[in-house]
Amino acid sequence: MAIVYLSLGSNKGDRIGFVQQAASLLGLDEGISIVRSSAFYETEPWNMKTETWFVNAVVEIKTKYTPQELLDVCQEIERKLGREHKQGNDYEDRNIDIDILFYNSDVINEDNLVIPHKYVHLRAFNLVPMLELNADYEHPVLHKTIVQMHEDLENPEMVFLYGTRVDFDF
Repeated sequence: MAIVYLSLGSNKGDRIGFVQQAASLLGLDEGISIVRSSAFYETEPWNMKTETWFVNAVVEIKTKYTPQELLDVCQEIERKLGREHKQGNDYEDRNIDIDILFYNSDVINEDNLVIPHKYVHLRAFNLVPMLELNADYEHPVLHKTIVQMHEDLENPEMVFLYGTRVDFDF
């Protein structure tokens, strides 16, 4: 079974509810076991033209799925929760966004999937929750730990604890 870190985020509608629903749907899938979740964080939009802040979390899972199969599962959950993927590169408000940050220590560079996520090292909203879950995890390309990448951030303080950790019973 692979150890994977997924980023969950929402800045549209019931932001906390969408992140909770996404985690619940992941946990109900027979090929996925949620190990643990970070706390929820409220974060400024990153590289987007929107005023609506996000609620973000990272979940650690074990899965029997290949990276491509896991991507399909994540995109199906996004669709179930009302996400419509638009063509183009512009970021937009979304009910839910599920990104594969890390899959074991694999490096994958395919047309529709890049692992580690190509921006993980630049995003406080990914790194701060990862500090909770596995601060010593080493990025397989940059060869820096989560702690080191967080220290390298330009604005490491742009993430605010939203509330207490949410435990999921699966």
